[in-house]
Formats: sequence, structure tokens, C-alpha cells
Amino acid sequence: MLKGLIGRVFGTRHERERKRVQPVLTEIHEIEARLASLSDEEIQGQTAKFRGVLAERTGPIESRMAALKTAKYNSADPAERERIDLELQGADGRGGVEGELRTGIAEVLDELLPEAFATVREACRRLKGSTVMVTGNALVWDMVPYDVQLIGGIQLHLGRIAEMATGEGKTLVATLPMYLNALPGRGAHLVTVNNYLARRDSQWMGHLYRWLGLTVGCLDDTEPGTSERREVYGCDIAYGTNNEFGFDYLRDNMRPAAKGDERYSPEGQQCQGPLNYAIIDEVDNILIDEARTPLIISGPAHENVRRYADADRIARTLRRDEHFVVN
Repeated sequence: MLKGLIGRVFGTRHERERKRVQPVLTEIHEIEARLASLSDEEIQGQTAKFRGVLAERTGPIESRMAALKTAKYNSADPAERERIDLELQGADGRGGVEGELRTGIAEVLDELLPEAFATVREACRRLKGSTVMVTGNALVWDMVPYDVQLIGGIQLHLGRIAEMATGEGKTLVATLPMYLNALPGRGAHLVTVNNYLARRDSQWMGHLYRWLGLTVGCLDDTEPGTSERREVYGCDIAYGTNNEFGFDYLRDNMRPAAKGDERYSPEGQQCQGPLNYAIIDEVDNILIDEARTPLIISGPAHENVRRYADADRIARTLRRDEHFVVN
């Protein structure tokens, strides 16, 4: 009874959340009315415009971070490397220059959200009637996000869970925050439950992303450890299953990184790049049910077992801050 009384006085949580995002929806529609008068080329040019704003606001911080990473890579002094680590990550591992860059990007993306969402919605309208090949079948694009889908996209951008029933357009909802978070060029991943969905959605929604000037890849189309797999991670948006992303993460931790900037580079053997933003499809399945089975990776054992004794003997002679530093 008390809960019902509180709901009548203050409104349900859904009503309060809807009221909170209503000004954002209103702004999206106002911007969309302005975009309607632009040409296709001008709509497609929105992506470059957004990236220009990001570069102007966060470029100096990103350059400073890249310089620090290069200096750390080139330094042989453990104390200097630890000092650079502290400047990069802060005392708690979440601050420093890296934290400053994350905060700067997040602030700009929050500001760009209404116009970016309006751009995606207008692009969907321009694409209506066009044909896209999806898993060997020709489909006609006929989707434009409704307000409820815009709300779902806002929640996903904020790192929340958007619960939607089958048929309510979850696949289309994801395009809104994926487009926005792919703008910094630091990678955006969509994690789904099986290879068919990853392949289907990368082709289907890729029709929209590519029209707006973004690159899209699918892990299911490549083999682990190949240059093609690295190219997928070099795309603005990558689709794949939780197992594909998980095992690539484990493999990368067994390989040397690139010099300086940790993004995809021929200098290193890692392929995944930084973990920037991800949307998890069917989050209850992947983070609860699937997570009960751990991902385990191992390399081939050496035939000469004396190597294990040699490695143990050498490891016991190593001294912290003299031969290695703890990050």
C-alpha cells in the first residue's frame, strides 16, 4: 500500500525516467527538423563534423597520452617507467592522463548525443526503400527509430540495461549509441550470443553505419590471429560473440603489444586494441548463464621438461624494481 501511495505521489520509476529524458527527446526532434532540409551529402558529413569537435576538444590530451606511452616503452629505468605509469593512470589506476581523456571524451559525447541521434534517425529515413544483402538475402530497409527506441539508446549510452521484448527493435536501438560511441575512433564492440546474429547484424545495421561513413567488421568472417582479424578490430564498429571477444582478449595477453599507442599497429602482435565501449546483447544470458563457463586458453607444453626447472631457477633470482616493475 505504501509503495502504491509513493507511486501516486511521485510517479513510478518509469515515469520519472521518462520525464528526465523528455528534454533530450525534444531536442533530438528539434535538430531532426533542421536536418531534414540538408542534402544527403551534408547528412553524411555529420560524422566528420562530430569527429572534428572531438579532435578539437580532446586532441591535446590524446597527444600527451601517446607521448607518455612512447616514453614508457623506450625507457629502461624502472623508476622512470613507474613514474610514467603513475602519470598515465593515477594513484588509483583510474585517473591520470588516461582518466582525463576518458572524462573529456564522455563529456563531448554527452553533448553530441542529441544531434548524433537525430543524424542516425534522419539517415534511417533517407535509407527507406533501399536494399541491403543480409546473409545472402535481399532486405528492404524500412526502419526509423521511434521515441521509445531513442529512450532505449540513451539508456545504453549511459551504461544501463534497456529491457525490450522481442520485436521491439533492439537491433535498431543499438545503432544509436554504437554510432555515437564509435565517433572517437577508439573502437566500439557489439557482443552477441551466436555467430549468425553477429554476421546478420553487422551486414544489416552496417548498411546504416557505412552510409554515415563508419567502417564495420564481423569477427565471424575471420580466423583468430590473422591480419583480417586485426582489420576487424581496426574498424569503427566490430560485431562478434562473447567467446570470440573473450578468447581474443586472452590471446592478446600472451602477445607483445605495439610500441607507444596500443591501438592496432604492425609493430605489435596484439589485435584487439583498447577496450573502449561495448553493448552486450541478451546481457542476462552472456553475463550470467554463459559466464558460468570460464574461458581457458593455454599454449603447447615444452617437450624438454628441464626448461621448467630453468625458468623456476631464473625467476627466483629476479628482484622487484631492479629486473621488473609491478603495474
